[in-house]
Order: sequence, then structure tokens, then C-alpha cells
Amino acid sequence: QVQLVESGGGLVQDGGSLRLSCAASGRTFSTHPMGWFRQAPGKEREFVAAIGWRSATTYYADSVKGRFTISRDNAKNTVYLQMNSLKPEDTAVYYCAADRRWATGGSTEVGNYDYWGQGTQVTVSS
Repeated sequence: QVQLVESGGGLVQDGGSLRLSCAASGRTFSTHPMGWFRQAPGKEREFVAAIGWRSATTYYADSVKGRFTISRDNAKNTVYLQMNSLKPEDTAVYYCAADRRWATGGSTEVGNYDYWGQGTQVTVSS
């Protein structure tokens, strides 16, 4: 079992930056690939970024590539999402999630993720 708690969301102006953190409990965190997803009002949850269990692989949605960076610190049981050059269309609730497939490189598929945090709101004003 992995329990996840996100933090770092907030209100930021167009072009600003935020760093989201996701703290995990559970001894198996380091073996789980991790992902960030987001959901805007009236829209489906969408993939943002993912990282493999050893950080050797990362994946990004085209809409955030070059602006967002996912990273993890297994010693701290934490995964991060650095978000730069934020746009109003990035406004959403951001969720971190743990992929059920131990010791793999990560996935963009929401169906592979079994454990979810409660989400943190990111609002980008124009």
C-alpha cells in the first residue's frame, strides 16, 4: 500500500512557476513508477508526466513538454513536479499517483495507476 499527499499548489500569474510535491508513505515507494495527472472542471483526468522507479525514464504530455519537469527522491519518499512558464490552460487539480507495476519505467496510462493522492489545486491567472 502507498499513501500519497500532494502539496505546493496555489494561485500564480501567467508565466509563473510552482513546484508540486507528493509525499508517499509505505516501504515500497521506491519500486513504484510515479505519475502526475490533472483534471480541469468539466474535463477528464489527463496525463501530465511520469517517472520510472529509478528515474531513468521520464514521460511528458506534449502540452507540458519543455515547461514541466518530474523528479523523485527515493530517500525522501517524494516525487516532484516543477512547473515553469505556466499558462491559464494549466489550471486544474493536480494528482500524483503510483503505478502498480513494480520496478518498471513508468506509464502514461491512467489505468496503470492504483494509488492516488487527494489532489492540489493549481490556478494560473491571465
